[in-house]
Amino acid sequence: MRTTKLFNEFFQSERAGGLILIFCTILSIILANSFLQESYQSFFTTKLGNHDIRHWINDGLMTIFFLLIGLELEREIYIGELSNIKDAMLPLFAAIGGMLAPALVYLSMNFGSESQSGAGIPMATDIAFALGILSLLGNKVPTSLKVFLTALAVMDDLGAILIIAFFYSKEIDSAGLIISLGIFGLLLILNRLKVVNLIPYLIGGVVMWYYMLHSGIHATITGILLAFAIPFGSGDEKSPSYILQHQLHVPVAFFILPIFALANTAIPLSGSIHDALAQNYSLGIILGLVVGKPLGIFLFSFAAISLGICKMPHEMRYKSILGAGMLGGIGFTMSIFIALLAFDQESMINHSKLAILIGSAISGTLAYITIQYDLVHKK
Repeated sequence: MRTTKLFNEFFQSERAGGLILIFCTILSIILANSFLQESYQSFFTTKLGNHDIRHWINDGLMTIFFLLIGLELEREIYIGELSNIKDAMLPLFAAIGGMLAPALVYLSMNFGSESQSGAGIPMATDIAFALGILSLLGNKVPTSLKVFLTALAVMDDLGAILIIAFFYSKEIDSAGLIISLGIFGLLLILNRLKVVNLIPYLIGGVVMWYYMLHSGIHATITGILLAFAIPFGSGDEKSPSYILQHQLHVPVAFFILPIFALANTAIPLSGSIHDALAQNYSLGIILGLVVGKPLGIFLFSFAAISLGICKMPHEMRYKSILGAGMLGGIGFTMSIFIALLAFDQESMINHSKLAILIGSAISGTLAYITIQYDLVHKK
């Protein structure tokens, strides 16, 4: 299976970033339960202007992460695995199943309660973490599985972005939203006029982010809009989209996502595990990630292949899809991000974070064992 130079670069940076995320998460939990707990927690609540440091990370730096996701999605649509509708159907069906099933599992335990707003939490997949676990299996992993997982995770994140936009936005300020969309329209006009200099797009993106932040729509949506406004051209190394995506890989994988993990996984564990597991929303998150995610991905993929809508990729089997589904259950940063939007109570947020870590750890472990077994026993 063909892969582009940029895809290989993306895969390498994401897998290395995933391993760093594991380290940062462990470090954050250790610091949050040490004698440095108060100082560590207070650092992220320090005010910088009108917002604290954690807010700047979650609404500012994470917009850059979503910009990279948008650029990768754009590339996949134009010249990657999603450019051929037949090839795109399998990860598309898998992504749909991987979003619906976890939400249904969660709602089966929380529908009608104040915690039903957390249904979006187990629907997301952390690309960096999933590819980081896959990389531990070495070069034995077929390229088709890497491409399938990447396309699935990108579509999954697009679904998460739409969920954030439609279900987790606050009261809408029409003026701010109109100005943001107006700037987006101007950037699209620049694109049509074949303006290839990145500077006006980046300046416009910052202004669009500012007004989106004050519109009530979550500001990270700006990253996706900006990605599709930036000219793609032929997609070669001179393309503005290619240049920006290439420049963002390292800072996102090695700075932005680790900083997000350090800021948002500082969970005090004293009494938390027992308290967390006693909550329906925590159990819904864990079961959604561990059971719902792989079940939805597998069943929808099986249905799509059986109905002839798409075909099984070369060197992959149904066990491969099941393993990829388990990797999809690693929600981590994306699930935590949605949990911060879904709940207001600190106790619910902390319990949710712990449930996400437990569910993601179980999913990652099961995925590693399943894919390793499949690779060893493949004939």
